[in-house]
Amino acid sequence: MRIRYRQAAQTDVTRHFRHYLVNRDLPQVALRFKEAVRRTVHEISLHPLIAPPYLARNPDFQNLRPWPVEGFEAIRIYFIVAGEAIRVVRVLHGKQDIGRILEREKDYAE
Repeated sequence: MRIRYRQAAQTDVTRHFRHYLVNRDLPQVALRFKEAVRRTVHEISLHPLIAPPYLARNPDFQNLRPWPVEGFEAIRIYFIVAGEAIRVVRVLHGKQDIGRILEREKDYAE
């Protein structure tokens, strides 16, 4: 399966990476996080329907599915299976107001 990241998802990964690197001064954790996202998205691409559907109020994301980042379970990858592609929509920490964030998003098929 082809994997595509929305710009918001790329920004999310960068923001989490910078949090570990700059705010927490944990460069090894930052690198481990980035690698964990890559591995987790690869695993999702092999078995995309293993993730349960997310009940989104936003009609643009009725087929959204969340899956935890390996080793960083509080952070979830929110993605949509679209034919032969996985679209990574967002990468969000559980302490964020996920419902509100996703409610404001628009799904621009990229």
